[in-house]
Amino acid sequence: MRFRHLGRMAEIDAAAWDALFDSAYPFTQHAYLDALERSGCVSAERGWTPCHLLAEDEAGAVHAAAPLYLKAHSWGEFVFDFSWAEAAQRAGLAYYPKLLTAVPFTPAVGPRLGARDAGARQALLKALTTLPQQSRLSSWHGLFMPEAEAISIGAHAPLLRNDVQFQWRNAGYVDFSAFLAVLDGSKRKKILQERRKVAALGWQFETLPGDAFTEVEWSELYALYASTYEERGQPPYLTLAFFHDYAMRPGTPVRVTVAREGQRFMAMALLVQGGDTLYGRHWGAAGFHDGLHFETCYYQGIDYCIRNQLSRYDAGAQGEHKLARGFDPVMTHSLHHFAEPRFADAVARHLAQERRLVAARLTELQAHSAYRNRGAGT
Repeated sequence: MRFRHLGRMAEIDAAAWDALFDSAYPFTQHAYLDALERSGCVSAERGWTPCHLLAEDEAGAVHAAAPLYLKAHSWGEFVFDFSWAEAAQRAGLAYYPKLLTAVPFTPAVGPRLGARDAGARQALLKALTTLPQQSRLSSWHGLFMPEAEAISIGAHAPLLRNDVQFQWRNAGYVDFSAFLAVLDGSKRKKILQERRKVAALGWQFETLPGDAFTEVEWSELYALYASTYEERGQPPYLTLAFFHDYAMRPGTPVRVTVAREGQRFMAMALLVQGGDTLYGRHWGAAGFHDGLHFETCYYQGIDYCIRNQLSRYDAGAQGEHKLARGFDPVMTHSLHHFAEPRFADAVARHLAQERRLVAARLTELQAHSAYRNRGAGT
């Protein structure tokens, strides 16, 4: 096979790309990655230069592919390596730019190495891990990879990094009350208290497909979304053009939980549905109200999953507060390869210790499950 790079997703036929990836996972589909580029969310100016990698045979048929970006910083990744960048700087090494296989701004586990078969996948991974030396770059990173991709890495083994996320599992609940019934009494009481506070606002909540909203309404929703970033003093990751494009397409996987006071949008949560999973992505609100974040981002999503018989709710990165609200801790994986051997050895020693700490943390979190009987919610 031969390998080549794409400067943008539009350079490859959508069907050829999508045939390599799981169609139930929306974030590595051609439509999603292409929309990020065309709407200006991803660009060299924003520190995300697309250079997607393809493996082709002599006839030009695509056998494997991976989203790939030349990164000028580490923002929008959710696997934090700022300490590595600082260590490299102290050692006189240039950490940026680096190579990244990930979905921009999306800490959701899913396929990163699209391939026709295991052999093509291994060849693709080998190519990715040799790119830093060939291109005189510091490193390659593959983020939020499924366990099968991260562990079955054969002889081309990059460094493994683990972390913990929190996800909700549907045990066949008939309604939200049935879910609450299997929780520990104190946890159930806390959720009911939070929901009553929000209910007292008198707002109407509903979760609708992205194409149910007009351009004007999306502009209003975008203002709520952008306000979350303004509070942190940073520009939003996604542009209004992305919402007007991808979120408004007929049949879009985007779902939006909205809270209305009369006709006015007061809060929103951006969701994406793929297969039997709901992915929580971003949120925003017009002011602070006690319990509003939990209602908009967690409880409405859980209720949506129950009503639509979805099996899993991945509500995003981090957040130990999710544990008390019925989300279970799960392990996530990423791979890292460094061109400089001595720096790689130093990171390897750090990761060996970190993996032990993460495993211990996972065990501790599992012992504090919100469910009356451990495993009841899995």
